[in-house]
Amino acid sequence: MRSRERLDRPVKTGAAAGPVVPEMPKERDGLAAPDTGAVRAFLDARHGAWVERVRAFAGAELRDRPEPADDDRARTEARVLLGLMGAAGLYEPIGALDLRGCCLAREAVASASPLADAVWALQGLGITPLLTAGTLEQRERWAAPALDGTLMSAFALTEPEAGTDVAAMRARAVRDGADYVLDGHKWLISNAGIADYYVLFASTDPDAGSRGITAFMVEADAPGLRFAGAQVLSSPHPLGALELDGCRVPASHRIGDEGHGFRIAMATLDRLRPTVGAAACGMAGRALSEALAHALEREQFGKPLAELQLVQDRLGRMAIELTASRLLVYRAAWEKDGGAERITTEAAMAKAHATETAQRIIDDAVQILGGRGVLAEHVVDRMYRSVRAMRIYEGTTEIQHLIVAARMIAGARESGRARGAG
Repeated sequence: MRSRERLDRPVKTGAAAGPVVPEMPKERDGLAAPDTGAVRAFLDARHGAWVERVRAFAGAELRDRPEPADDDRARTEARVLLGLMGAAGLYEPIGALDLRGCCLAREAVASASPLADAVWALQGLGITPLLTAGTLEQRERWAAPALDGTLMSAFALTEPEAGTDVAAMRARAVRDGADYVLDGHKWLISNAGIADYYVLFASTDPDAGSRGITAFMVEADAPGLRFAGAQVLSSPHPLGALELDGCRVPASHRIGDEGHGFRIAMATLDRLRPTVGAAACGMAGRALSEALAHALEREQFGKPLAELQLVQDRLGRMAIELTASRLLVYRAAWEKDGGAERITTEAAMAKAHATETAQRIIDDAVQILGGRGVLAEHVVDRMYRSVRAMRIYEGTTEIQHLIVAARMIAGARESGRARGAG
């Protein structure tokens, strides 16, 4: 454990103290990420050194690692990546609750390796509930070694009949003396079968809907928990299903109070959604860099592709959309680091815009690259396969739109009532 103090007293930085414009390092090559130029107003001076650190690590340790050939190798590689990033301290901003630091880390890691980004993301999802709602004992036992990369975490919320509609959850938890007994089925769970522990959600009061959901720390070797098999994606990613059959979990492993699980899950997703947008920016930025380099080198009709106006139009639009995404992402993170209790609207905007934009940018990069862009060994094809899931996990784009609209409508009605009362 690096520091008990860090777990007890998370770092709070950002808007509350006023913006501090940092001197950010210059990019040394076309693939350096994250590009902090457009978002420096949302960063603190200390983030300059952090950007250098994550860039150096991503370039030296991740960028040239070959993509695993199949699911089994992806699972082995994920554990290797866990240790590499832990040894390099890349999970530190998770422990410090430094959301901008988290976004910078994910943008750098995702630009180099989508699989490494998935590993990083799951550490965030599996650690954050312990930091924000867990006991000191839980933080010391599980969060601290997870921050060091010693333990691999997972976040088990989704079920076959409960994805977006979390209240439809069928997994049950019944108190039995000093334990809870859990039964049910989880699927589409990242790190299923290779995680050391799961932050798992089950209903302790089925009649209460989302208010009856409770969060638990379930260790991988808990009796009654079984890995039910891999679910293979087109891009290497350890995903799978879990079976709970009379799984006994000590009551001391409950995270927060009974019925607070939905609140814990949503607060965790609220905090980490901007990092999904950051990862999407990392992948999109890598694709744009690859497309630009290709357009400068590839000649057609007697001139480089970069001199063709249709290609210039496409490149310009890609750059504009990417910059807009980054601004939304780091604005949301800046608000949270500045002390905002919730950033529901800001996070939804950032996640929706950045992931949808990244899909378009990467598709445009494939188009510029032509046949090279659809070769399985090309990095842009890897990004193309990896970015698609981002528009679904941690809340689909459509759900993000509904969140934003609901907040707008509620605000308009409140303003109307206030005017009426005046």
